[in-house]
Amino acid sequence: MFKLKKMKIGYGLPLLATALLLSGCGSDKPAATDKPKENQATSGEQTAMKTYEPPSMEKVPEGPLGESIKLGFKLMNETNTALPNNVGDNLACSSCHGTGGTDSTSPLTGVTAVYPAYNPRAGKVMTIEDRINGCFKRSMNGKPLQANSDEMRAMVSYLNYISTDVPIGIKERPWVIKNSLQNVPTPDLANGEKLYQQTCSTCHGADGSGTGPTSGPALWGSKSFNIGAGMGRISTAAGYIKRNMPLGEMGGIKQGSLTDQQAADLAGFILSKDRPDFADKVNDWPQGNAPADVPYELKSSKK
Repeated sequence: MFKLKKMKIGYGLPLLATALLLSGCGSDKPAATDKPKENQATSGEQTAMKTYEPPSMEKVPEGPLGESIKLGFKLMNETNTALPNNVGDNLACSSCHGTGGTDSTSPLTGVTAVYPAYNPRAGKVMTIEDRINGCFKRSMNGKPLQANSDEMRAMVSYLNYISTDVPIGIKERPWVIKNSLQNVPTPDLANGEKLYQQTCSTCHGADGSGTGPTSGPALWGSKSFNIGAGMGRISTAAGYIKRNMPLGEMGGIKQGSLTDQQAADLAGFILSKDRPDFADKVNDWPQGNAPADVPYELKSSKK
């Protein structure tokens, strides 16, 4: 079990994780998948867009671009089997970003309209390719894609497609609700284990090893996300659990009915289990101001 620093919310935990995507290493944005330059946000569009419905996969255009979009969709849903040399666990992008990032669990619709963007965890401006590769290194516990590879182009093509009508430069995406629980209650790990066996084990396995990337991803162990993944923070994990879990009624609990305390108990229990390490974690938040629940030591915190 990893030894973590004591957190400001009053307890120490060895980590959890389902990753949310990202932090990366590519830099060449493929010209073939760039969004049209004329699709720029105006001041009115910045506030007028409250909801967004992405185009259907049935409307993907024919030809090379359409084939690239379809490949990107496949890679989102079958990441671990389609890219075995880049994925070190049994997760897919859709493990966290349901239905290829188009449902409400953790939407990716409009994501290419807001990149490049500054990322505090990386301490630098990141491209969408960087963001994707951050997921491969953390949530997938694997290796980054080549920035100019067909697979990277396909993933960017797909993300562009599900962001088709979102103006580039839009400041807010109101349809994207952040999976985060503020003021996380002190978790009761014993109750978290009880709730897990009652509600989660059917899909995620009694031992947390999961039943499949989209049916119930691994939540701990060697085939789950590593310590550097976004879901390793209890505020993110508890927020994701409270908003989205269980997907159907399980053990008498319905989706969205968990209390803050129950979500914290479950997140605390899951995060207390062993998972893969992430060697570069000490370099996160190089400019400081890391969130209080980061479960590992940072170089910036020692300055």
